[in-house]
Amino acid sequence: MPRCTHRVVALLAILLLAAAALPFVNFAPNRLVSGEGLWLWQIWAFPPLILLFIPALFLLLCWLPGRQPSLLILLLAEASFALLLWASGEAAQQLAQNSSPLARTSPGSGLWLGLLLMLLICSEAIRRLTSWALWRWLLNVQLWLLPCWLLWIGQLDGLSLMKEYANRQETFNDALSQHLMLLWGTLVPSLLLGVPIGMWCWRRPGRQSSVFTVLNIIQTIPSVALFGLLIAPLAGLVQRFPWLTNLGVAGTGLAPALIALVLYALLPIVRGVVAGMQQVSSQVLESAAAMGMSRAQTFLRVQLPLALPVLLRSLRVVTVQTLGMAVVAALIGAGGFGALVFQGLLSSALDLVLLGVIPVIALAVIADALFSLAGTLLKGETDD
Repeated sequence: MPRCTHRVVALLAILLLAAAALPFVNFAPNRLVSGEGLWLWQIWAFPPLILLFIPALFLLLCWLPGRQPSLLILLLAEASFALLLWASGEAAQQLAQNSSPLARTSPGSGLWLGLLLMLLICSEAIRRLTSWALWRWLLNVQLWLLPCWLLWIGQLDGLSLMKEYANRQETFNDALSQHLMLLWGTLVPSLLLGVPIGMWCWRRPGRQSSVFTVLNIIQTIPSVALFGLLIAPLAGLVQRFPWLTNLGVAGTGLAPALIALVLYALLPIVRGVVAGMQQVSSQVLESAAAMGMSRAQTFLRVQLPLALPVLLRSLRVVTVQTLGMAVVAALIGAGGFGALVFQGLLSSALDLVLLGVIPVIALAVIADALFSLAGTLLKGETDD
């Protein structure tokens, strides 16, 4: 008797029925109104039962044995993901023909859920196709080639999010540069401080408890509170030493944001350095000494390469954490995509909020993928 070999995909395919029952897009007379939901069969006249074809096809593939169904599931999910994006752009263009220039067409709950389920199905199919981390990384990257092409040719320009981007392109570019400035302005100082502190804690284990206690206390302070706590001391410092303003120091803006973000980044980096150095076994160090290596050679050729994967994982956490927390830094005038998010919240403009949120998510995913690739390549070199 045949049995289901892809139970996760089967469950996700059933959830696609819920996505089909939800509105595909929302059509509003202007950007400040939520509008009304429209289903696919309302935009293009066709029987709703046609939407059952793709979930049924997924379920059929789930009952086939072997590895070939996993490839077919991946291809079907990729094609469906791109088809959903294309249909959203086509629906926006069609609705715009019979409406005013102020009208907005935004993705509906059914479209968001459908896109999410397709990505989850792709992830599950890739997991079953190969266990090699590099191939998994490449397969996940190629998922976005067709969607990026649709974006490049302007197929999605009719959507409200893209119209918001077109109206605020210069502001968006400034926010991107400010957000990246916050990221690099956090990573570089945190590495310059965290690595020496971590090495000091590793060489003197008795000091680890007190150092980690202080860093843990900093980590537990809410980000908004820490940003606020830094305003008064920095403002007083600038008042006492006015020349600091020439260095960009102020009670609000980049200075308190960078200080807070660096303080938050210290714990993962210090802990990563300590854990990475501790995992180097004493037998390896003895072998290096027996080969005549000096302490500096042992550190650079043996300890550092072996500890680097753990440090990269810590840096991966810090990068994603900083990208998210930099949004909150906009509350004290640090700029970045947080400025778009809070401006959208104040004006009740959902598209403006998404214009700030989606790039942050994209940057976090890209950074995580790049660190994952670096870790995979480094692990391969270490194994060799």
